[in-house]
This record gives sequence, structure tokens and C-alpha cells, in this order.
Amino acid sequence: METLTDERVGVLAVDDQPVFLAAAREVVDSTPGFRWVGDAASGEAALDAVDQLEPALVLLDVQMPGISGIETARRICATHPDVVVVLISVEQGLATRPEVAASGAAAFVRKQDLGPAMLTNLWQTHQQSHS
Repeated sequence: METLTDERVGVLAVDDQPVFLAAAREVVDSTPGFRWVGDAASGEAALDAVDQLEPALVLLDVQMPGISGIETARRICATHPDVVVVLISVEQGLATRPEVAASGAAAFVRKQDLGPAMLTNLWQTHQQSHS
């Protein structure tokens, strides 16, 4: 029986590419102190998933069909200010776009840089400002 007081950080990943979602799950599962709560393939699905799964950390792809990651981040941050949202993309150049900074996301990370150490560092750096 699972306890109701799971101290691990719940992570939701949002990406329209199943291969990245699988890789993100592997990273989360191999990082002590973190647990996978689910994934979503679109911004619309992400908004529902945040409401239902109550993650503490959301890894959110910038470029998706439908509602973009930037707009999704803006909506999550407005309705769930306690959730740490991290925008992710393979394109480093997106990090400097003004709309990324205005989205409310705590950080921008290249997908290829995401690993256990990066995940732990992101949480340690940004969770205090969202507690």
C-alpha cells in the first residue's frame, strides 16, 4: 500500500515526441528523490494533467502543436504558482526569446542536457522560490 506522504518530487513531462517522453521517464526513474507522475503529448493535455496529477515539477517542450509550450507554461504558472515549470527544447536559441522569459517558467534546458544531475540541480535551485 502506497503512503500518502511520498516525499519524492513528482514530475510530469510534456512533449509530442514519445521517444523524448520515454527518455525523460528514464531520467526521472533513475534520479533519487524524484518520481514519475505522468506525461502529456500536448499543451491542452498538460493543463488537465497538472490539475489531476498535481506534479511539483513540469518538464515542458517549447514547440508543440496546438497550445505552445510557452503558452502552456504561462497558464500553469498563473493557475499553479507552486509548480516549478522548466521549458525544454533541442534548440538553445529559444532560451533568449522574450516570450520564454515572460512565460513564468523557472528555467530553460536543452533536451540533450537533461539528466539526473541536471534534474536535481533544477529542483534544488528553483523549488525554494515556488514553495
